[in-house]
Amino acid sequence: MPKLDATSGEFRDAGHKLIDWIASYLDNIDSYEVLSRVHPGDIAKQFPAAPSRDGRSYDELIADFESKIMPGVTHWNHPSFFAYFSITASQAGILGELLTAALNSQGMVWKTGPSLTELEIVTLRWLARELGLPDGMFGIINDTASVNTFHALVAAREALGLDIRRQGATGRNLATLRVYCSKHAHVSAEKAAIALGVGYENVVKIAADDQHRMRPEALEEAIAHDFARGMKPMAIVATAGNTSTGAIDPVRAIGEIAARHKLWLHVDAAYAGSATICPELRDLWDGIEYADSIVVNPHKWLFTPIDLSVMYTKRADVLRAAFAPAETPAYLTLSDTADVNYMDFGLAMGRRFRALKLWMVLEHYGIERLRSVIRDQISWAQRLAHEVRDRDDLELLAPQKFSLVVFRRVVRIDGVIDEAASELQTQHLIDRINDSRKAYVSSTRLGGKLGIRVAIGNGATEWRHVEEIVGHL
Repeated sequence: MPKLDATSGEFRDAGHKLIDWIASYLDNIDSYEVLSRVHPGDIAKQFPAAPSRDGRSYDELIADFESKIMPGVTHWNHPSFFAYFSITASQAGILGELLTAALNSQGMVWKTGPSLTELEIVTLRWLARELGLPDGMFGIINDTASVNTFHALVAAREALGLDIRRQGATGRNLATLRVYCSKHAHVSAEKAAIALGVGYENVVKIAADDQHRMRPEALEEAIAHDFARGMKPMAIVATAGNTSTGAIDPVRAIGEIAARHKLWLHVDAAYAGSATICPELRDLWDGIEYADSIVVNPHKWLFTPIDLSVMYTKRADVLRAAFAPAETPAYLTLSDTADVNYMDFGLAMGRRFRALKLWMVLEHYGIERLRSVIRDQISWAQRLAHEVRDRDDLELLAPQKFSLVVFRRVVRIDGVIDEAASELQTQHLIDRINDSRKAYVSSTRLGGKLGIRVAIGNGATEWRHVEEIVGHL
């Protein structure tokens, strides 16, 4: 029998075609509709019940990709993708991803991927410095912020000294663990609590002020109330740039509370953290010295293809204590090793060479170019917010923050806002924008009011794309 790939000839030809296809796709991304027009099941029904028995040529597969798969793609790389937080597959990042796939490195321990381990250390040290984070923090790359938040809360539990790592939590008379976050925090904190066995009912949603920031006095009251009931406060999750509005919780005041009660403080800066590559935006980090862990997602606003989320912690020893094997098996015990074996700092044993694409993005574009793109996008969000403020039939639902604008349509009768009619007209506006397929926005609800979220963050976006939203208004 021949080996799996007899030669690289067919691969080489297909690879050249695919690079050309990708280049044309990126050059002509404006010609695509952002949202697909397919219905549930339309894609799946085109495929046979079983895969090929004798194999098919790359040309046939590329043809199927274009005719069967592309019609069902939502184009997150589209410059008019304003829903959620944009994920940009920049050209440098795509090439980094290509090399990652080709090398197929696996970095569970240093020996299995010396370059993987050491480039991750170097690149995350660079990134921390460019973001203005405190010196000496340990960094690790995982897939998403949800996983990094889970890891942070596992470390928070370990820091309590309950010996759950060894004995587990079942069949023991342990106090109920509690996690605190803003009512506007990302759902990942709740999901982590579910996976940890803490339970979503023990994620305490703290009230927010009129700018959608966690209220420290309400947090203090909740912690005191739980202590009085014999519960065990475990961690606080503060958000620096929340999903709905971009609001920044008062990290310094929250950090002081965490320090006073000896609670782990995790800061979720998954979206806005990347913006601190611009020095003028580093007020985001006010009080960050109190944080035990921080999450930043370069795949959100640093133009790196998904997935790449970074967690920094000043308590690497606790993170390692939470995840390192009780006893390293013989097949992973090596004579030549290093101080960092990343398998000891998280749930995954197998680890992709994700640092390679981040390294290529930082080095190819350079810090100044990345800064200029982020600054442009913030200025466009400010311009859009100005357009909204200038109109009587629109209302900003939150202060414009970073590259995010949240607003609604308002209907006034005799000078008074008709809430029911405003809700209906806002939904109609969302539907009209998205049904055009020329742009894609998402929604949120603040104070019971339906809002339209426009999140600018794609590396290919220009003002003319944001202006399409203005046109719909």
